[in-house]
Amino acid sequence: MTATAGPKAEPVDLLSPEVVADPFGWYARLREEPLAGHGTLNLGTMMGGPDMWLATRYDDVLQVLTDPRFLTNPPADSPMADIRDGIFKRMNFPEDLIPWMANKLNSADGEEHTRLRKLVSYLLTARRVNALRPRVEKITEDLIDKMVAQSADGSPVDLVEEFCFPLPVTVICELVGIDEEDRAAWHAWGNAMATMDAPNIPPALRKCIALSRELMARRRVEPKDDLVTALVQAQAEDPSRVSDDEIVGILFSLVTAGHQTTTYLIGNSVLFLLEHPEQLARLKADPSLWAQAVRELQRLGPLQFTQVRFPSEDVELGGVTIPKGAPVAPLLLAANTDPRKFSEPDKLIVDRLTVANEMHLSFGKGIHRCLGQHLAYQEAEVALHALFTRFPDLSLAVPRDELPWILRPAFTRTKTLPLNLA
Repeated sequence: MTATAGPKAEPVDLLSPEVVADPFGWYARLREEPLAGHGTLNLGTMMGGPDMWLATRYDDVLQVLTDPRFLTNPPADSPMADIRDGIFKRMNFPEDLIPWMANKLNSADGEEHTRLRKLVSYLLTARRVNALRPRVEKITEDLIDKMVAQSADGSPVDLVEEFCFPLPVTVICELVGIDEEDRAAWHAWGNAMATMDAPNIPPALRKCIALSRELMARRRVEPKDDLVTALVQAQAEDPSRVSDDEIVGILFSLVTAGHQTTTYLIGNSVLFLLEHPEQLARLKADPSLWAQAVRELQRLGPLQFTQVRFPSEDVELGGVTIPKGAPVAPLLLAANTDPRKFSEPDKLIVDRLTVANEMHLSFGKGIHRCLGQHLAYQEAEVALHALFTRFPDLSLAVPRDELPWILRPAFTRTKTLPLNLA
């Protein structure tokens, strides 16, 4: 016997300052204190939107991510049909730009999703990413050399600005095909999005849309070995495969997703490791553990939840019958710290996970599993290994409680990370 969804209870605002500031504590509470009589689920909301069911336990989140009945786009009659648009409207975002804020790859379902994903999946295969490793190592070393020069007088370095951000941005821009002279504009766009700097997002977005169209025009007459060239050539062969607007959307999806999560992962990982010197000592003593370590560090963040899903029919989840079209939010961090799946889940253990079986859900599962997971792992592994090898005495330049945090929806990271290199 399962309960039927539809309880009247006070929902938890997932974007409230209290929840965003203490996701570990709040998600544990939601996971371990489900609504009485309603299976393992809880209720939540975002930015004043309609109530959503919250999947917090590992098995429930895994089902939402992998069950093909859970779609990423709501039906037209769903109360969540305009939730994404509503968020930007509340920010007084220009209406003509709202459609560009959707992740074109992640917001599609079925055949449309398959069509778009096939256009870009070759770019980020494990084989192609492995071949890219020497370039990632060179970019990493160049950034480290620059930091050494900047700190020659003993002054601290902001690791976020000088390392965590430029490394993944440079790599993804090279892969996609964004020319070097245009990358400053994408840097500005990334910064505006990372900090939810509402006034600067629209002009940065307009600039990058224009640059994307110019880049497509250049690649049509001057092809290169990059994604933009592959997309415009695919379009030339068969215009039904992808439109101009879809190409622009794909570029935004890849460049945004291709640097934000990795930026946060590298910065948060440095802080985690400095706070767990016994685990850092293990990595220094046995560098072969880095590949496992980055998977454990990804388990603990920085991504807290992913996009809401909507069942295409009534679905049983966690002992509750979720009606067709009802919104369900999969809380990834709650699942990744579920003691039913992980022993001592809040503890950092660098060799907990294996490369073959990482278990965590931070990159999703199923058809929407993150395309860039191999690249993110490689960048984080190269970056962290190089940092702690070049700077064995790396330390915080300010007290831990003075670090400024960006409490952005779904992500948590430090705005700056001032470090002493020696």
